[in-house]
Amino acid sequence: MRIAVSKKLSLVLPLILAVVVSACGAPATPVAAPAATEVSAAAATEAPAATEAPAATEAPASSEAMTSTEATTATETTTSTEAAASGEAAAAMPSCTPRPLTVTLNGTGSSFVNPIMQSWIEAYKTVNPGVTINYQSTGSGQGKSDFLGGVTDFGGTDALFTDEEHGKEADALFIPDVVGAVVATYNLEGVDNLQFSPESLAGIFLGTVTKWNDPIIAADNPGVTLPDQDITVVHRSDGSGTTFIFTDYLSKVSADWKDKVGSGTAVEWPVGIAGEKSDGVAAAVQQTPGAIGYVELIYALSNNMPTPAVKNAAGKYVVPSLDSASAAANGFLADLPENLEFTITNPPSGDDAYPISGLSWLMVHAKYDKADTAQALADFICWAYTQGDQAAKDLNYSPLPDVVKNQAYKNLSGVIAGGNPVFQ
Repeated sequence: MRIAVSKKLSLVLPLILAVVVSACGAPATPVAAPAATEVSAAAATEAPAATEAPAATEAPASSEAMTSTEATTATETTTSTEAAASGEAAAAMPSCTPRPLTVTLNGTGSSFVNPIMQSWIEAYKTVNPGVTINYQSTGSGQGKSDFLGGVTDFGGTDALFTDEEHGKEADALFIPDVVGAVVATYNLEGVDNLQFSPESLAGIFLGTVTKWNDPIIAADNPGVTLPDQDITVVHRSDGSGTTFIFTDYLSKVSADWKDKVGSGTAVEWPVGIAGEKSDGVAAAVQQTPGAIGYVELIYALSNNMPTPAVKNAAGKYVVPSLDSASAAANGFLADLPENLEFTITNPPSGDDAYPISGLSWLMVHAKYDKADTAQALADFICWAYTQGDQAAKDLNYSPLPDVVKNQAYKNLSGVIAGGNPVFQ
């Protein structure tokens, strides 16, 4: 993977590591990530198939799309580049020792990240049994509202704050947890290998492309027989970070979309029917012939729904995957902002980058009155960073690049817990 770290960030990374290693204490014995079989069970629980809907067949990569072999080759050829760019920071990721606390942490928010959050929480019980973590998948919009309203100790979101939300808590921290992909999945009988260009997706969701055999879709899919069938758009009914990622992408690739609709956790959709949360959208697509909607990759895979390739800025049709989502994130690391508030949709370069990729964050307060609350939350995040990557991969999320983790450690170390630094 290609990572170009700025000179400024390279200079501060050693300081970041010094802070974290000092804060976390001596390296602990590594805790094994949850077994793949356990993660698979969790995935099935969080994204159940809609029993009333006919199961769709997962879309294979088209001849023009990057194959998994090509993606693997691309990853292998850039591994050395990534290591060199990360420098000493990548080679010295610390292991944190969770403090033996007795506390309950409450959080709400992103459904995008819910499967991996539940997996991490379940595994963490065996690491630090005195810490109880409750996370409810309410959608990013509600998660932000609960966090800013003081209802929860932390929040999950796939969407950045609006200017109004920043005004309510300007010093809130956005701590990334994983990278994931959003897919434009569909239900079209007898057609399971479609791919989409930015023009076709924008036209479909604007309502200007209304038939599956429209010339714009046909141009993306030479040799595919498309039916003269109406398209039914399915979108989220709740405030959603998945919606933010998808509309952020559409706003970058379509001037019409940006002018008429824009981006956000909730927008005024020109057309379509609504489903609540990711599983609601997945069920609505499965139950509606001719439907198309957007869900996280894990929900599409868990329900055996198509995961079509999308044409990126380099002109390549790329299938959503761990590697292609990571490649999208890598396209933005050269100018990594210190506050880690950035989006990774439609990267300007990278043949192997999937263009509808996004970060998910945990929202953390800069100050906590209760020291044990802040300490327990910081320890959990530190543990997830050092021990949670395999569980993320097992659930089809891409782990964060090391350079992002190190900046997050630096930011997290500035949290004040009961008047003292959180890792003191």
